Amino acid sequence: MDMAHKINLMTHQVLGYPDFETNEKALEIFKKNNVEYVELQIPFSESSADGPTFVKANQLSIQNGTTVEACLEFIKKSIDKNPMKFLIMTYFNIIYQYGLDNFLRRASEIGVWGIIVPDAPVDEGVQLYDKCVSYQMNPIVIATPYTSEKRLQVLAEKGREFIYFVPRKGVTGSKTDFNDSVREKILQIKQRTLMECAVGFGIQEKADLEFLEGYADIAVIGSKITRIIEEEGIEKVDDFLKEIRE
Repeated sequence: MDMAHKINLMTHQVLGYPDFETNEKALEIFKKNNVEYVELQIPFSESSADGPTFVKANQLSIQNGTTVEACLEFIKKSIDKNPMKFLIMTYFNIIYQYGLDNFLRRASEIGVWGIIVPDAPVDEGVQLYDKCVSYQMNPIVIATPYTSEKRLQVLAEKGREFIYFVPRKGVTGSKTDFNDSVREKILQIKQRTLMECAVGFGIQEKADLEFLEGYADIAVIGSKITRIIEEEGIEKVDDFLKEIRE
């Protein structure tokens, strides 16, 4: 099955972990395997949506001296030489400390396509979402299995391009039980918002992509790739992406 034409991929890297050189090699592999979207995470010490793999990656990146400025500079250079759509993922405290307008202006100037801020609900982060649009970037909103139809309409008003659906409780990294209720929720999200749907949290193998194919538009793979880098080395990421794309 040619998954490249069935479902798009979004991959994830914590910047500065284990180092920027490895991040750069990962991007080269993503490009080679026709990954459409790349989520680059600016590390934060209290990454509440992240599981153990990403929590450790955030902490070690910060210990290594990774700064917001270094991350933005890396993103700029990466966008200049890669065709993927680049998204920044971070927590609101990072943006607040940098200055909301300063951060969004800088991100827009370097060509960032989208912003994901998991701890900024649309009600509390209204300014963030509206300003993202004014800076010609796409704010990405998050839905869960418990998001009501009414709430989905609110998300659709504030978000752009696609809804990021987290199909279970908890944090990133652990295996998700993909069942019919996941497919049903994806269809509800798409029908109520008239937007595409990205599914993340727990996608670890080709069978997960095959389950989502025909329902989700984008599959997000993050912790699995980071674990491969840790346990087997960056070169094995190429093998993994080839395998799930077959």
